[in-house]
Amino acid sequence: MDDSSLRCDMTFSILARDQKTGSIGGAAATGSLCVGGWVLRGELAAGMSASQGAAPSTFWGEEVLQQMRNGSAPEQAVNDVTSRDRGRAYRQLSAMDLSGNVAAYTGDKNEDVKGSLTFPGGIVSGNMLGSDSVLSAMETAFTSSGDAFERRLINALKAAHDAGGDFRGLLSAAILVLHPDRPPLTLRIDYHATDPIGALEQLCQKATSGDYYDWAQQVPVTSDKERILD
Repeated sequence: MDDSSLRCDMTFSILARDQKTGSIGGAAATGSLCVGGWVLRGELAAGMSASQGAAPSTFWGEEVLQQMRNGSAPEQAVNDVTSRDRGRAYRQLSAMDLSGNVAAYTGDKNEDVKGSLTFPGGIVSGNMLGSDSVLSAMETAFTSSGDAFERRLINALKAAHDAGGDFRGLLSAAILVLHPDRPPLTLRIDYHATDPIGALEQLCQKATSGDYYDWAQQVPVTSDKERILD
């Protein structure tokens, strides 16, 4: 796929809370560039958001986190952020608070197949999808696995791709995982012509094992902002 075939940033994404560790996280993939920079946002004081669609608004993702940080429930925050935007019909937003409560909005001008699917502790969303089964495949892949949290998020992206994914094919993929006792795991494949999810999976393996992982255990984290290697 060359640059002339690029279209609007339409995507599939997952937001979830890990019941075992309390981590919050999200992952996304798209047939356009730089999905991590456009779509995923997260704060340990608020939750996670995924802002996407035919004309995605990074402001939506940031504003919904601000509202949840100030005490709004996800549904209230999503409704407030999306109702004030005259371009809302071309956008999509999902949000999750620190407890795993979720809400979503999908504008009707986004191309089918589009929508969101909620499950306990998470939500999957997408538009311009290749089949009606993409979102349910993502949920099943995430909830049925006993793998580590970050691996389960990537499994959801892989399942979406296998179920039809974005009907243009994929060019970028990203993951963001937050926990107060751990460094943020924020990984992005901004452009990969053949397999961005596979490249993200390889990068995640390197970032969560070996020398890099060992080094990261000494850096400051939210729960210990002066942490060093003892």
